Parts: sequence; C-alpha cells; structure tokens
Amino acid sequence: MKKNIVTLIVGAVIVIIVAMLLFSFQVRYGQVAVVTTFGKPVRDIADPGLYFKWPAPIQYVTKFDGRVQNFEDKLSETITRDNNDLILTVFAGWKITNASSLYRKFAGSVPAAQTALEGMLRNAKNAVVSTNTLSAFVNPDPSQLRFEQMEQQMQDSVQAQLSTNDYGIQLAFLGFKKIELPQSVTQSVFDRMKEERQVIISSEQFEGAKEATIIRSTADRTATETIANANATAVGIMGQAQATAASVLPTFEKDPALANYLLRLDALQQALNQKSTLIFDERTPPFDLFTSIPTNAPSASPGQ
Repeated sequence: MKKNIVTLIVGAVIVIIVAMLLFSFQVRYGQVAVVTTFGKPVRDIADPGLYFKWPAPIQYVTKFDGRVQNFEDKLSETITRDNNDLILTVFAGWKITNASSLYRKFAGSVPAAQTALEGMLRNAKNAVVSTNTLSAFVNPDPSQLRFEQMEQQMQDSVQAQLSTNDYGIQLAFLGFKKIELPQSVTQSVFDRMKEERQVIISSEQFEGAKEATIIRSTADRTATETIANANATAVGIMGQAQATAASVLPTFEKDPALANYLLRLDALQQALNQKSTLIFDERTPPFDLFTSIPTNAPSASPGQ
C-alpha cells in the first residue's frame, strides 16, 4: 500500500514537471521572446519572468538577445565629393525593439537581420561620404572636421529605413572607427595640408607685422607729443624766468653789491629752511656771509 502511494506521488510530480515544461517557459533578464502559433507571431515578451503557452506543435517560443549588439563593417573604399579615395570602416550598435517584426522579416534569424543592417549602413556611408569633401575628414583646422555631423546623417538615414521596413530593430549608436588614405593620394594630401598651414602662418605673420606697425606708430606719436609738450613747458618756464629777471634787473643795476648780497642771503635762507646739519666751506657762496659777521658786536647800553 505504501509503495503504491509513493509511486502515485512520484508519478504526479513527473506529470507536473512535464506539464510545466510543455505549458510554460522562462524569459531571462536581457532576453526578448516571440510566441508563434502554427508559425505566426502572436505575442511579444520583453520582460523577464515565467510565462505560459500551448505545447508544441501548437505554439513555439523563439528567444533573442535583447541587449545592444555591436558590429563593424569591413574596410571599403569610398570616393568623396572632390574625387578623393578614402578607405573607411564604421562601427554600430543595435538592439531588437520588436521581436515579432524581426521574426516575420528574417524568419527569426539574427545573422540575417545584421547582414541587412550592414548593407544599409554601407549604402548610407557611401552616400554621406560622397556629399562631403576630403577636408571634412582630414584638415589641420579642427573646426573644419565634420565627423559628428556625418555620423548623425548616417544614423538618421539607416534608422529611417529600419522604421519604414518595420525590421523590429533600432540603432543605438554609430561612428567612424578607422579612416585611411590610399598610398596614391597620401602625399598629395600632406602637400595640401602643408600649403594650408603655410597660408595660416603667412596670415598670422601679416597680422603680427600690422600690429607691430600700429604699436610703433603709436609709440612714436606719443614720444613726439611728450617731447613737444616738454619743450613748450621749458620755453614757458624760461620765458617766465627771463621776464622776472628783466623786471628786477633795473633795481639790481642801481646797486650791484647790494643785489649780490641779497641773492646770497636768499640762497642761505633756502638752505637753512631744512632741518638738517650743514657741513660747508665758509669760502663758498653763500656761506661766505658767515665770515663777515662781526665776532665782538658792541652791546647796547641799558639806557638805549
């Protein structure tokens, strides 16, 4: 009796496990899935978890990697608008946004979807490169490079085709990975870059020479004005001094000895106005006045 119960329990567990395997499936984190009924997509699943379905052959579940997938195309030669050859390779990242659309378009084949995406990317790359000159890729002036604009143009073009054809995938990023010049055009490109650099150098030298000329002219004009102002001031001072001398000259001519004495006395007063100790030669004017000061001057009487 006990053996029958154990057998029943084991059988029931096996039936439950088989039923779970037949009627349920799990979607892991980072996966997307599409459920098909008799080969036709009927349900998209983008969230991880446990789900139920009808057993095969009624329904099947196809799972895809829902993370961003990277790839890069092969080096290929492309011609720019000014007829220069470039060898380019582009990298891109894409992800599945609609598993049902991907299943219908490519029968659930991710490599087939990526192959179609590579073809679109190659065509977009050729179209964008053909509308730009070589200077947009190789230029001594960084502001003239147009990598970001060209990458955005390619991404917009490819994404528009993906949306129009309902491929169920979306570009996450895109960019140039490698740019090479064929040997036949490398030297000519370098020569042109040297010429462009020389033009920039000549322009900078011309601007420097012009600025130097302006600075020298300004300095010469300022020096001339300063000297002229100084000369005018000197002439004015000399004229004023001569006028002053002319006004007092008649008085000095009446008594030259007195005039000489007053001048020396005035010079002595100017020297003694400063609070300092003077060491001088008593024979040098105006200090020779001290030699004429009487040493024994008569004192005044009390009644005077």
